[in-house]
Amino acid sequence: MVRKAAVVTVSNGSYLQGQPNGRLPSMDSRQPQEKVVLKKKVTLLRGISIIIGTIIGAGIFISPKGILKNTGSVGMSLMVWTACGILSLFGALCYAELGTCIKKSGGHYTYILEAFGPLPAFVRVWVELLVIRPAATAVISLAFGRYILEPFFMQCEIPELAIKLITAVGITLVMVLNSTSVSWSARIQIFLTFCKLVAILIIIVPGVIQLIKGMK
Repeated sequence: MVRKAAVVTVSNGSYLQGQPNGRLPSMDSRQPQEKVVLKKKVTLLRGISIIIGTIIGAGIFISPKGILKNTGSVGMSLMVWTACGILSLFGALCYAELGTCIKKSGGHYTYILEAFGPLPAFVRVWVELLVIRPAATAVISLAFGRYILEPFFMQCEIPELAIKLITAVGITLVMVLNSTSVSWSARIQIFLTFCKLVAILIIIVPGVIQLIKGMK
């Protein structure tokens, strides 16, 4: 009786011929290993929309009321906005220089790690995950819930429970969308960034017109 060489199929549908001694050849020696990497789903437009959405946060629709109320005049509030804009510009320039000097991913963690060592970098990430990000997400989500419900409660106060329920639904939908598809979340980001810019223009243009009328 002659022993036949063993044959086994592989994932691409081809066959591996067995050796005369009955042993199968190593697949590592026959097929090169491919690197496992993330697919590039973020295009230029999607990247720009993410950056704009990150820079122009929901606070732009919340803070003007408080600033105008506490300053007491339009001129003083504009001076506060100008000073804050200059301060933000300096911070953006610092981050731009850090990004060109330290060409590693990780943001704050990488910059602090390179400058001060692992302990301050770990503390920064710990605070970011447990305090800063949840608090920022809560503020943005509560503003989203309030603005969504305002058209339905024009004549009365919005119930706090309704705001919290809409907030929870919004956070859940965003989580599911980002977990399901990067492409769809990027498309939604582009749409929301466009809506945010349009809303800001609707606020700015009439305000500038009224300011010019008041100066005449």
